[in-house]
Amino acid sequence: MAVQMELKRIIIAETSDQQVIFLKEVLGERTLPIVIGSAEAISIDRRLKNVSFPRPQTHQLLADVIDKMDGKLERIVINDLQNHTFYARLIIRQGGRSVEVDCRPSDAVALSVPNNVPIFVAEHVLEEVGRENEM
Repeated sequence: MAVQMELKRIIIAETSDQQVIFLKEVLGERTLPIVIGSAEAISIDRRLKNVSFPRPQTHQLLADVIDKMDGKLERIVINDLQNHTFYARLIIRQGGRSVEVDCRPSDAVALSVPNNVPIFVAEHVLEEVGRENEM
């Protein structure tokens, strides 16, 4: 079972190589902090702010590839946590079939936020590291 979440906050600290994004339950109070790299945090932040570039950046490139292949990113799922590392899947609808692609949660979130693609987190992941009322 998976719980729908939304990106609630990005913390970008210029003095650190590790940044934090916070996902929050849509219909609840639990939050999920995920430590990500600086480049990924800046990319998510820029996509949220609709900063455009003359050439596609990596996340826009992947979104364009999915689109050109007649696919639609339906949702992302942060589906596992192993050895302090989160795992995610892109769920792409292409024609009549669903295609799942393994990816880092930061890349999945960067693809989801500008297009309002739903974000889900597996219940067992939330039970292990989710926090109540931290926002």
